[in-house]
Amino acid sequence: MVHKKLMQARLALQSKKLNKSGQNKFAGYDYFELGDFLPSVQEIFAEFNLCGVVSYGTDTATLTITDTDDSTSLVISSPMSTAALKGCHAVQNLGAVQTYLRRYLWVTALEIVEHDAIDSSKPVVHTPTGTPLVDKTRLSLIEDVADAVKTHFTDDDIHGAYEEYMGIKDTEEKVALWKLLPSNVRSAIKKHAETVKE
Repeated sequence: MVHKKLMQARLALQSKKLNKSGQNKFAGYDYFELGDFLPSVQEIFAEFNLCGVVSYGTDTATLTITDTDDSTSLVISSPMSTAALKGCHAVQNLGAVQTYLRRYLWVTALEIVEHDAIDSSKPVVHTPTGTPLVDKTRLSLIEDVADAVKTHFTDDDIHGAYEEYMGIKDTEEKVALWKLLPSNVRSAIKKHAETVKE
């Protein structure tokens, strides 16, 4: 039954109006953040008696979807990856990877249509001389850090948001991260930075 219910859940999600709050201003496209669709997915899963659990192993990340009526289940999996954000400690890099994979496991399971970054013909940010500021691989990781900063801010954890932001040491990457943050988050980080200096 889990496959039938998952299909019903996909159709139910399609009928909802979802807005993409994530912005890649450098490549010029919007994308779904977890908060844009996961609350709706959880409501739909509860309605159909489905439960989704994400797990991370050494080599593989999985999303196990279980029908709580008959205990049948299916598994969506993805190879684990690594991140090497400059100035970030191992736990921050791990968090960036897990955020990225968690989002894409749910996107895959619910067949959520997103922008195809691989086929994008839009350029990366460039300086006036045409030299790339941040390459596409680094941008995807910076977007994950931006998501983490915004999550801390939403949870009223401005210190956590500040620490995530300060974890980026490379000047160009920090500029890229700053541009991905909403103005209210940037203002809060500035105020907290002044407090820390005091």
